[in-house]
Order: sequence, then C-alpha cells, then structure tokens
Amino acid sequence: MYVKEVTVENQVGLHARPATFFIQKANEFKSSIWVEKEERRVNAKSLLGVLSLGIVGGTSIRIIADGADEQAAVDALIKLVESGFAE
Repeated sequence: MYVKEVTVENQVGLHARPATFFIQKANEFKSSIWVEKEERRVNAKSLLGVLSLGIVGGTSIRIIADGADEQAAVDALIKLVESGFAE
C-alpha cells in the first residue's frame, strides 16, 4: 500500500471536469485506488464516489493505492492534482 497527501489548489476543486480527468487517470492503473478526505474513503475510479466527497479548492486529500503499480498510480494522480487539472 502506498499513500500520499496533496492539497487541491485549483479553484473549483474536484468537480465535474477535473473529477473526470482524475478518474480517467486512475483507470489507467491496475491497482485499487482510493481518495480519502477526513474520515471518508471512496473508490478513485468512481465518478459518483469522488464527487460525493465535495472536494473544494484548498482541501487536503489522501490518495491511497494498493497493487502492482501502486506507486506509479499515486504519483501520477498527485502530479495531476498539483497541475491544477490544466485549467
């Protein structure tokens, strides 16, 4: 299991379009991947799950992966979040 924390910096947070980019990236990996905000953990490959966290700009989230490509998955998703989803 590989875990990293990141702060979502883009203004709208993880809503509609950015969430879609996030899920598409998560689905490129074989590992099981979760997003955790406070005490809630959801499947990072589920649009409804990610949207249900209500992640807004300035929120800290943890990205957790478990599987063969766990480190690459977490690092790629952290990089995507840090890029501001190219907005």
